[in-house]
Amino acid sequence: MIKKGRGFACIYFGMGNTAKPNPASAYVEMAEDGSVLVRSGAADLGQGSDMVLTQIAAETLGLEPQSVSIISADTLTTPEAGNSSASRQTYVSGNAVRLAAEEAKRILLREASELLESNLDDLVLENGQIYVIGSPDRGISIQKVCASLRGRGELITASGYFNPPTPHMLDAETGAGIPYGAYHYATQMVEVQVDDETGQFEVLRVVAGHDVGRVVNPMALEGQIDGGVVMGLGFGALENLVVEDGVVKNTGFGSYLLPTSLDAAPVEAILVEEPEPTGPFGAKGAGEPPACPTAAALVSAIRDAVGVDITSLPVTAEKVYLALKELRGQ
Repeated sequence: MIKKGRGFACIYFGMGNTAKPNPASAYVEMAEDGSVLVRSGAADLGQGSDMVLTQIAAETLGLEPQSVSIISADTLTTPEAGNSSASRQTYVSGNAVRLAAEEAKRILLREASELLESNLDDLVLENGQIYVIGSPDRGISIQKVCASLRGRGELITASGYFNPPTPHMLDAETGAGIPYGAYHYATQMVEVQVDDETGQFEVLRVVAGHDVGRVVNPMALEGQIDGGVVMGLGFGALENLVVEDGVVKNTGFGSYLLPTSLDAAPVEAILVEEPEPTGPFGAKGAGEPPACPTAAALVSAIRDAVGVDITSLPVTAEKVYLALKELRGQ
């Protein structure tokens, strides 16, 4: 008989290195035509950090993202940004870029206040313009402000640096403390159907709700969640490292099974926006968390469907079959 079940798993995941310094820096330059160049050491491995850092700079400076370009992960020309690990680049390097862009913004506003003969605090940047609050017709383009500065030899260059506000040491005996500046929270639901005669099971769908802080790039975030869930399903149902006498026996993709598109269940990503006060515009990272709760939710779903607990990974039809036999006293 085919039976269905649902399982849930929840996690929280720290952004960055555990109770250690976790800094990043960035440079922002503006050209005479109002375009922006961001230099960041953050390596984009496909997670989309280049686009996110570009968007953060653009938002800070009141520009469209197409006005911003980025050079990243070039050890010759970019500043230190730490590893692309620990789900940290949006949070840490994003803050570094924001702070650098805010310094460039101050230079722009100072010049614009003189050109518009207005108080600095009365100015706002938006849609490529700097104008007086409440008087959008009394403004000047950012391009003209940059040209004015360049005309007298003043360049718009700025740097930013961010290190999450965490203690560098935890209690040596208890481990107590606050090891991270921000946390990602998530709940995932896995729905399965299981044949209670053979142990064969199929993942029907996964619903993944993730508190990501403020969403910077929805499409990229949904892609990270989809990819993380598939990785979690691979960990939970396929991947099995065989080691004998210290030697790995399954060294090829024919014997070490990685999930492919054929193994990917439908994923519904739910982006929960609870802005993080220390993040850039409230954003947090989302690289690793989507892969973490999926296997636990899978095991719980099988238990819900047929009443057996699988206590080792990967979950296989054979393990489910044997557990069902034991449950029935066979």
